[in-house]
Amino acid sequence: MIASGEDEGRPPGNDGEGLIGISRRAMLAVGGGTLLSGLLAPGEALGNTPSVEGHRIADNSPATEWLLGHPVGNGRLGAMMGGSVRRDVISLNHDTLWTGQPSPHPDHDGRATLAAVRKAVFAGDYAAADLLSRPLQGTFSQSFAPMADMTLELDHTQAVTAYRRELDLDRAIASVAYHCGDVAFRRELFASYPDNVIVLRLSASRAAAISGRIGLATSLLGSTRAAGNTLRLMGKAPTRCEPNYREVPDPVAYSEQPGQGMAFATVLGVEVQGGEVVASGDALSVRGADVVVIRIAAATGFRRFDLLPDIAAEEVAAVAERNLAIAHQNSYGSLLKRHLADHQALYRRASIELQGAGDDQVTPKAERLFNLGRYLLIASSRPDTMPANLQGLWNAQVRPPWSANYTTNINLQMNYWSAETCNLAECHLPLMDHIERLALNGAKVARDLYGMPGWSVHHNSDVWAMANPVGAGDGDPNWANWPMAGPWLAQHVWEHYRFSGDIAFLAKRGFALMRDCAEFCAAWLVRDPSSHRLTTAPSISPENLFLGPHGKPSAISSGCTMDLALTRELFENCIAAANLVGDRSGLAVHLKGLLQELEPYRIGRYGQLQEWSSDFDEQDAGHRHISHLYPLYPGGAVDPTRTPDLARAARASLVRREAHGGASTGWSRAWATAAWARLGDGAEAGRSLSAFITHNVADNLLDTHPAQPRPVFQIDGNFGITAAMAEMLLQSHGNAIALLPALPPQWTSGRARGLRARGGHEVAIEWSADFVRTELRAGADQTAIHAPPGFTIVAVTHDDAGVNVERTPGGVRFETRPNATYLIASRRTDRLDVSQHAGRPTAYLDPNARKE
Repeated sequence: MIASGEDEGRPPGNDGEGLIGISRRAMLAVGGGTLLSGLLAPGEALGNTPSVEGHRIADNSPATEWLLGHPVGNGRLGAMMGGSVRRDVISLNHDTLWTGQPSPHPDHDGRATLAAVRKAVFAGDYAAADLLSRPLQGTFSQSFAPMADMTLELDHTQAVTAYRRELDLDRAIASVAYHCGDVAFRRELFASYPDNVIVLRLSASRAAAISGRIGLATSLLGSTRAAGNTLRLMGKAPTRCEPNYREVPDPVAYSEQPGQGMAFATVLGVEVQGGEVVASGDALSVRGADVVVIRIAAATGFRRFDLLPDIAAEEVAAVAERNLAIAHQNSYGSLLKRHLADHQALYRRASIELQGAGDDQVTPKAERLFNLGRYLLIASSRPDTMPANLQGLWNAQVRPPWSANYTTNINLQMNYWSAETCNLAECHLPLMDHIERLALNGAKVARDLYGMPGWSVHHNSDVWAMANPVGAGDGDPNWANWPMAGPWLAQHVWEHYRFSGDIAFLAKRGFALMRDCAEFCAAWLVRDPSSHRLTTAPSISPENLFLGPHGKPSAISSGCTMDLALTRELFENCIAAANLVGDRSGLAVHLKGLLQELEPYRIGRYGQLQEWSSDFDEQDAGHRHISHLYPLYPGGAVDPTRTPDLARAARASLVRREAHGGASTGWSRAWATAAWARLGDGAEAGRSLSAFITHNVADNLLDTHPAQPRPVFQIDGNFGITAAMAEMLLQSHGNAIALLPALPPQWTSGRARGLRARGGHEVAIEWSADFVRTELRAGADQTAIHAPPGFTIVAVTHDDAGVNVERTPGGVRFETRPNATYLIASRRTDRLDVSQHAGRPTAYLDPNARKE
């Protein structure tokens, strides 16, 4: 049945433009499966309780090290539970507890140094350029600090059996269950965002069975006092903490001076049913309790990124105690109910369910990885908190790996790749807030160090929004001097607008950040004396080195591909944003002129997208960074359809990197996986995902970096691989939504719900070998859809009526109403019944649908 009532042999609409329309009843017959009706509504279709398998991470033994624990967090407070039976240590963190204080801004004029570096670059003396750049370096960032350890020592004397610990992603609860003798014990730990506390509940199957000791200590300066049913820890963070990779005397320093290192307080209250609580020294003893509920609150002396953290210790403690007192006014049941409602309102927006082939053991882990990435973002990045750092919100070391800071040449950005695509836009907001702070400090760096307008951010940052080059004069320029974090961060501002369509955000906050960053990038451009085109110098492809004319490894040259991609992308986005907000400053005209003069992308002798403007040999052909592939992903300038030559070159670069051992770390494997997805290669994306699962995660699926002597936790890989899987299922980089553009062949069937596309669209997809059924909640007034590879769209309906569509290469385009829902059916091309009309394909309809 044709929805418009036209004859079957004649497609409805103007001049037979391949229009499609069948009824909702007819669409049920397409594929013989069930519709995805209601998949976009939280809790519907996939069920109010998600399937257990994909939403729980479990183990039958306690964690043998901190990395293997189960994390909970509310963006402000974090906890990692290892689950040991007789003595458990739960490490505690606060998002603003960092070492140090606002760092001094560059106190020298670097313009002469910059000119000397540029002169050396264009003379081809790259080794001299590296050496000359070191005086531009400033101090290192500060470190994210561990707050406290809560110890739980239980009086268990009998053998332990039936042990299980579990992280329930849907409920955001870490639990431990076991039997000791004939008594069943259970612990449940969660971090409540509504009530700003961490809660631990201990229960037993027999009355009066819980006895033990509860302690609170810190590896920073601090002491604990017990009183009544409360523990009060007061401490102070170091005024200086050198990165863990620097071998220097006295790497950690404390100061008694107010504001030189911040005060913090952690308070813990114990409530029991049955039994009693006894305070003694620095611990609490519980005797003969039926149930124990522990509430933990904390506060720090952090005021603002640009103010000394000089709040007095007693004031800090009073804030923590006030938070604890408020939490004690609510029962455990009330705290749990509010926690679950808050978490699930975010977590249940999106979900995937995957079916693998045969005895495939990787696909179930992939499903859990996708959900874990969303869980970790919710747990570590909530409105009005600090953004997720290199370890998210969790750290147990005074000198954590790479200071657990904000590493801005890939890692911080990767943390947020999934925020918009996986329907967690609110979790993106802490990054927006921090970008505004970085822009303020970065403006001082641009002005004082380089004599330029706008704002610039370099390789590392911290809670103090440090923006200067790091390295202290002896850092390798390949990481210390990289000046292009600004345009990469500005891309997140633009993406937040593109996914939401929030013009108020763009006008009030986003455009100014983009505009001022573009002013710096415009001023940073110089004219290459050889090509006479505009380029960047000094230019660094993050952390990689090339071999100069004399075979010496060097970092600094001109016009690295990443620089050009970031600059070109920012200028184009600023032009679009200027038009949207009505900017009349002439910025758009100026940037258009600069774009026409930028150096082009180049393809090298291996058929690869060049990393540098010259076709240098790499010192490390298998380097972990693939910075020159930024315009492929997360950028959108290189596209298999729009720029096929550049896409082939990007593919050659990726193949070459991996052939030489690239993608060896978790985050770099995640980036490679996303790049394969952008290339539309489901087989390679699936292979890369399998490699990540096999080599780059611990048993609890937390991402690892292969440091020596032991792998360390680095959260960016978890976020990046979640984004990569979303990219396999849905893409919207151009002006169309691509369905299942890079589906791994091992995902034989499945469904995804709550994915988001640019333009504010929300999408649910269900697929099998022959059919794909999609539900689209529109966010704009026109939508273009690309069918999955090998499929053709056979029906589009809305409210039981067919929708007039225009055929496009690979898909359809049709008018939509914002917030209206459209059902789209696709069928494998070689199974279609195709008729012809006036030399054009008619609507592709399932034969069963024609009988309606």
